[in-house]
Amino acid sequence: MSATPHPYRRRRRTTRFLAAAAGVATVGALVAAMPASAGETGKKPGHQKPGRYQDVQLLSFNDLHGNLEPPAGSSGRVTELQPDGTSKTIDAGGVEYLATHLRQAREGNKYSVTAAGGDMVGASPLISGLFHDEPTIEALNKLDLDVTSVGNHEFDEGAKELGRLQKGGCHPTDGCYVKGKKFKGADFPYLAANVLDEKTKKPILKPYWVWKQNGVKVGFIGVTLEDTPGVVSAEGVKGLKFKDEVETINKYAKELEKQGVKSVVALIHEGGLPASAAYNYDCDSPGGGDGISGPIVDIAKNITPKVDALVTGHTHAAYACTINDPSGKPRTVTSAASFGRLYTDTTLTYDRWTGDIARTSVASANHVVTRTVPKATDMTELITKWNTLAAPIGNKPIGYISGDISNVGTESPIGDLIADAQLAYGKELDPETDLALMNPGGIRAPLTYAAKGAEGDGVVTYAEGFTVQPFANTVNLQSFTGAQLVQVLKEQVTGVNAASPKVLQISKGLTYTLDLTKTGADRVVADSVKLNGAAIDPAATYRVATNSFLAGGGDGFTTLGQGTGDLVGDDDLAALEKYLLANSSATNPIAPPAADRITVVK
Repeated sequence: MSATPHPYRRRRRTTRFLAAAAGVATVGALVAAMPASAGETGKKPGHQKPGRYQDVQLLSFNDLHGNLEPPAGSSGRVTELQPDGTSKTIDAGGVEYLATHLRQAREGNKYSVTAAGGDMVGASPLISGLFHDEPTIEALNKLDLDVTSVGNHEFDEGAKELGRLQKGGCHPTDGCYVKGKKFKGADFPYLAANVLDEKTKKPILKPYWVWKQNGVKVGFIGVTLEDTPGVVSAEGVKGLKFKDEVETINKYAKELEKQGVKSVVALIHEGGLPASAAYNYDCDSPGGGDGISGPIVDIAKNITPKVDALVTGHTHAAYACTINDPSGKPRTVTSAASFGRLYTDTTLTYDRWTGDIARTSVASANHVVTRTVPKATDMTELITKWNTLAAPIGNKPIGYISGDISNVGTESPIGDLIADAQLAYGKELDPETDLALMNPGGIRAPLTYAAKGAEGDGVVTYAEGFTVQPFANTVNLQSFTGAQLVQVLKEQVTGVNAASPKVLQISKGLTYTLDLTKTGADRVVADSVKLNGAAIDPAATYRVATNSFLAGGGDGFTTLGQGTGDLVGDDDLAALEKYLLANSSATNPIAPPAADRITVVK
């Protein structure tokens, strides 16, 4: 599995409060010789008529998730392959730096458009999540974002709240956060071509948008993954229907063509998994798209050739490669990792005679949002404003750690910590609670030992805990048979999770072997599943703590939706806070868990 946490999560806990580019380029092959007129060259002095070919700069990013400040730990780094075959990590991200990089990239490019691939908000750190992500929308406005697709996280608080982020207006419950100022909403359009209102059968937001500059026209169609209802709480998608990505894009590509728009970019909140985690890995080696797998491959192969480029997301991976369209012609497919650590710079050469993109000259590269450039002062001011408002809640200490508690790995130390916290809380609700299970997508960041502010090294603040678990899921108890429990573990690697396993994080006492050399359900070695050293009894009853999303069968864990004896507890972050306060102090901090409960065979 990827070291990056899965981006699948639910609703936020905000209702509980009042209130020049660095790096080695990854080139998406396709560079071929073009006429000398490309980029408005070929004009004679004194003549204003543009040449036949015009280079359009497409800047793109995805999965920002409200990370206005530089992300902590591994979430704030990228891996770069070196010429000698080694790799190094680079600190990356933060909108103060992203703004500078994008502004520098645009210099001298009057034909420049900036687009995003969804999940701009949701699963956000406290500075944004506490305020229903209004700060992130403000930041994106300042970044001069032109257009974005929706992602699954745009539905964490439901379609009505998404509409407010688009159109503006103060929150219906928490009101206006800045006295005398009404939230104005997004300056850019959110596109939701495949998200229909069940009653009207029409898209809830615009399906497409056309960028125009001096006779150049490029259409953008935005979709999110069809399986959004499987990775978002039922409340968030109530009254909505999500249609097939390919069928939707093909439909609107035809509609754009009828309107005379022949250059089209698809913004798709669904993605792939490159063979390497390095952002500059060549996923076209040895051939186009050979080094990438995942849902985006089949999607790309079936989207109409009328679409000239695909900006993708959702998997938090980095790639800029080519995948053949249905006619066998190479087409660029990109993703800029997540959290604002990268941006993609794609050149689309527009043919003014045909109105289409000359695809033989499309080139794309991912660039690192390094922290070595000057900070954008307007972003610094924005961050300072919202941090000041969040400080009374965010700066509160909730625990102490003796070292970094990582979110990396099939089983991660932070996953163990959260599962243990939910087990402890479950035992408070019901002493018969046996174990806890935590979905990996619910873990958004590590806990880092180094102080972020003035709290001191090793101190865990509420804001840091919020960044790890930014949703108001409750801790729920259910009863299952031993046979059902083993089936839950098998669902990690079967069904919708077969291609990309979602390995649950488990509480102390539960152990088993995961053999990734095998296929299907056999990857979970059934007779290895033990609780406190004793084999799981298929006929016995076990009391299990999970978050409310898993208790509803989310993330493909249908068996978890079949438990009995439901008991609903408090907020999952409250459970983590309680555990940290009870089990750590400044003189006796918690050590990072060993993450040795699952034996992984690769």
